[in-house]
Amino acid sequence: MKKTIREGLKNILAYYYPAFFVIAIAVAISFLTRLALLVRSASGIDWSFPNIAGLFGIGLLYDFFVALYFALPIVLHLWWLNDRMYSKNIRRWLILLQVSLVLVLILTQLVPKDFNEDLRKFVIGYFIVRLVIFILFSFMSERFRLRWRKTVLLTDIILIVFILLFNAVSEWFFWEEFTVRYNFIAVDYLVYTTEVIGNIKESYPVAWIVGFVALLSIITVFAFRLKLTKGFVSRPAFLQRSYVAILFLIVVISGFLFLDSSLRHFSKNEYVNELAGNGLFEFGTAFNNNELDFYGFYQTLPDKEAFTILRKELSSPVSRFTDSNLFNVEREISYNEPEKKMNVVLISIESLSASFMNEFGSNSNITPHLDSLVRQSLFFTNLYATGTRTVRGLEALSLSIPPTPGQSIVKRPSNDNLFTIGSVFQSKGYKTQYIYGGYGYFDNMKRFFGNNGYEVIDRTGLEKEQIHYSNIWGVADEDLFTLALQAMDKDYASHQPFFSHVMTVSNHRPFTYPDGRIDIPSEKQVRDGAVKYTDYAVDKFLREAKQKPWFSNTLFIIVADHCAGSAGSVELPVTGYHIPLLIYSPGNIAPQRINRMMSQIDIAPTILGLLKFNYRSKFFGQDIFALPGGRERAFISTYQGLGYLKNNKLIIQSPIRKIREYTPDFKTGASKDVNTEENLRKEAIAYYQCASWLLKHGKYGR
Repeated sequence: MKKTIREGLKNILAYYYPAFFVIAIAVAISFLTRLALLVRSASGIDWSFPNIAGLFGIGLLYDFFVALYFALPIVLHLWWLNDRMYSKNIRRWLILLQVSLVLVLILTQLVPKDFNEDLRKFVIGYFIVRLVIFILFSFMSERFRLRWRKTVLLTDIILIVFILLFNAVSEWFFWEEFTVRYNFIAVDYLVYTTEVIGNIKESYPVAWIVGFVALLSIITVFAFRLKLTKGFVSRPAFLQRSYVAILFLIVVISGFLFLDSSLRHFSKNEYVNELAGNGLFEFGTAFNNNELDFYGFYQTLPDKEAFTILRKELSSPVSRFTDSNLFNVEREISYNEPEKKMNVVLISIESLSASFMNEFGSNSNITPHLDSLVRQSLFFTNLYATGTRTVRGLEALSLSIPPTPGQSIVKRPSNDNLFTIGSVFQSKGYKTQYIYGGYGYFDNMKRFFGNNGYEVIDRTGLEKEQIHYSNIWGVADEDLFTLALQAMDKDYASHQPFFSHVMTVSNHRPFTYPDGRIDIPSEKQVRDGAVKYTDYAVDKFLREAKQKPWFSNTLFIIVADHCAGSAGSVELPVTGYHIPLLIYSPGNIAPQRINRMMSQIDIAPTILGLLKFNYRSKFFGQDIFALPGGRERAFISTYQGLGYLKNNKLIIQSPIRKIREYTPDFKTGASKDVNTEENLRKEAIAYYQCASWLLKHGKYGR
């Protein structure tokens, strides 16, 4: 009996040897990577016994669970492997299932759009190859099928070993540049920016590295090929295989649920804390958290000095700080005039660069209606977006806060109950809404706005016959405005003033829209057509709104979320952030051209200032009409580069603790190196540092 149990156990272990092999290889590579990085940073390490023991002990725990993740597909493969799947009936359904998976990947593009295109092609190609191999298996004899099974298993293991080795090389170069494990910069490198991938190709001998790592992977797996495929000869029964597989899954799920990045922060020496982590584990954490720690990667001031500077910058004739606590930026905003309970419609237009408008020098005539609206509106000529993506624009318009490094707050976890323009309107008895032409779940919009006091209304609020056209991004803008008018009519009928933030989608690739609206056919799929169609849709909306009983008591704000493009020969070309702003309310707002420089974060307090609202504010933005002359400034950014515009100077902060100063050309976007005064640099640091501090400590809530 004991002999039978021992042989059964031996057989099961031999069968799952490929999974144990992957775990061992992954742990060994992670250990050697940590050791190499430790030697590389020897001069900065606190070599006490607790530090070194914790570094390797905690590190081993992270390494083990990362290794389990890599072994998971091998375990599942071995667990479910059987000959019945090649029988005629089951084979037919499995082929259909895999064909469907490939079609779903291709047609709905489940691989995230932000991924580098090469990675997208690789993921889709991998599934196609696996499908082809399965179909080939189906028609082979059992002898050839066994050989192919072994080949596929070894190929999968080679791929895993290649990824692990290539990651180790990547971690070395990443550590060499940033002296940390992977963080949001790594996510940025891998996922969002094709230009960064190109830069890596130019900076390192990638082809040679890939070739060497691939050769080493093949040699390593080939050396163990007999042991790796030995279990195929006598496969254990499914029930026996299940014991190991289920135990494995329990351990993996436990690690996923209970292990986080906080465990590695045990030492006062930051090098030790970083080395105690696992690069791939930290990458997953960074991808999930979407944040880059300002204090870890940028020049800082003592917090007291930073907040002293910020409080001075936030002071204005209409504001008074609620207490003397340096770390509290809350102010009482008050105006002498009576409050105006007007409805407010904030239209943020996708990718509307200032350069599209004739008013800014364009000869394309693609915004005829917006250009004509200029003469009936407050028209702001010197406004700058904070970022280059919709979520960054939504952040600026709703939160009125500088763009902290990493992903927009809209997409970060723990972004509930923040201080927003919506919360101010709510406190005044308004109905607050976010109205979007796509599905609300995209870019975390539904969760962010829904958990910050807004009612989220998306394309699902339209009847089928109300949709004239839609594409991957959402319904055509004219249909979005139909949805918006429905919501506003409902609000008016309930005798409630409303604040509605409407986000358009049509000015986005593939640049398609309903036919017959403008003189540029939709099938051309050019941006000029999309811009002109959105211009048409906005005009149609305003004409229809004029027929509504609530129109005469409504403030319409038209602004871009960001520019159509921000690329240039310099890091932050100012022309790539220049956007238009119009505030339109016939009979309430006198037309005027405003040439003062203004940031996108100033729009919220400026709207509230026009309404003469008295309220408590945590906004970093200022009412442009109450701000003394000479104090204008703007913020422009990428995920890493944090720009501060003031006095015709541009300060750019970036990892690692770099600050550069330029004189920008506001017509061409070019910039020239210059030395600025220390006070300006400190202002730039203070704004971003204090914003990061308040978010980090949960002090930007309602």
